[in-house]
Amino acid sequence: MKKYDAIIIGGGHNGLTAAAYLSKAGKKVLVLERRYIVGGAAVTEEVFPGFKFSVCSYVVSLMKANVIRELMLPKFGLELLPLESTFTPLDNDYLLRTSDTDQTYREIYRHSPKDAESYMRFGPLMSQIGMAVRPILETIAPNAIRPSFSDLSSINKLFKHFKKLNAEEFEYLAKLMTMSSADFLDEWFECDYLKSTMSASGIIGTFMGPRSPGSAYVMLHHYMGDIDGAFRAWGFQKGGTGAISMAIAKSAEYFGADILTEAPVKKVKVKNGKAVGVVLDNGDEYEGSKVISGLDPKLSFLHLLDEDDLPSDFVSSIKNFRIRGSSGKVNLALNGLPDFTCLPGKGHHLNGAISISPSIDYLEKAYDDAKYGNFSESPYMDIIIPSLLDPDMAPPGKHVMSCFVQYAPYNINGGWDNVKREAFGDSVIKALARFAPVSYTHLRAHETDSYLVCRLLLE
Repeated sequence: MKKYDAIIIGGGHNGLTAAAYLSKAGKKVLVLERRYIVGGAAVTEEVFPGFKFSVCSYVVSLMKANVIRELMLPKFGLELLPLESTFTPLDNDYLLRTSDTDQTYREIYRHSPKDAESYMRFGPLMSQIGMAVRPILETIAPNAIRPSFSDLSSINKLFKHFKKLNAEEFEYLAKLMTMSSADFLDEWFECDYLKSTMSASGIIGTFMGPRSPGSAYVMLHHYMGDIDGAFRAWGFQKGGTGAISMAIAKSAEYFGADILTEAPVKKVKVKNGKAVGVVLDNGDEYEGSKVISGLDPKLSFLHLLDEDDLPSDFVSSIKNFRIRGSSGKVNLALNGLPDFTCLPGKGHHLNGAISISPSIDYLEKAYDDAKYGNFSESPYMDIIIPSLLDPDMAPPGKHVMSCFVQYAPYNINGGWDNVKREAFGDSVIKALARFAPVSYTHLRAHETDSYLVCRLLLE
């Protein structure tokens, strides 16, 4: 029986990153992935012939520059393409923010001179607060009950770090940690569609609305995105997000890791209270000094382990741990580019993010549907057209469109079925058609294990 220093269950980008670092440190590492392809939620697959999609994840940010450098990811195919604008279509107008500060100022000034001035102050402040928060994200949470020497050292470093904040910065940090994104932005701006577009980053991937306390921090969290050290930058990986996973996998293999696909783990073997290996569905066994799970807590502790092997209070905590999926993903194969009524034709506005977020009320109503266990009839969408940035994603003259959608509760009332998936896809198309009239030949919905994919071919 082959023995490893570490066995990693799940070949998502987090598991692959752990494998690469452990292998680089000289450990013998095995990654076990149940699917035919590594990447987890960060995969690129050809849904329609010739059309390549980042099936679940869709943009890149919050990827630390030191990880890119230490794992030599550019050597293995990492090539990030910047998304330099956010276009918000409205019924009779539009809002366009770009990486050009002067252009963005003029665009916001067109809607509100006061907001244009406020926006110029808002960005630098959020950057300062974001830089202040970053050390927290990079610090292992200290044990406050029984702190070790390293825990005390971490607490002291954080204390010294926060002492550097001035009174204004500390005040805004406290607000961002506790307020809703809508309330926080109300203190800065008057234009509703500017506030709605900005507050949308406070609900992405959450089960909250823009008026939910805590969404202001999520907005700040997304403000901290960077690409290779460029703060507040978001991008698209050439070849889709699956190419990021492949780059990390190649790095792990370069440093000596073994990666097995189509190798679902049935259970973790435990001996004397310690994980000592795994058993696969086909009966194969592997021994490991350490077993690392890249799965969610419930799958890791309630399905791969026997409850008798864990403390009863810990099992209760895991059972009570709330995991409420709120997001859907719709991938469209297009015969041509969308034509927005408010800004017709092809232009720079299509090269970045397209935000379907016309008002705060629109976003809050979308959340209302989810609160009661339904998908949003008029959903918020964060859209990109990857084939404009990387033509290899679609056949010549064709395009792919990626639509991140809020809200599509995983535990929807009555469970997901073909009728609900069709209706969900229709609601997304209807929301898009409000601003860019479309026609389509057919709609097909497909459910994978952990997310929804609706496929549409436009005429």
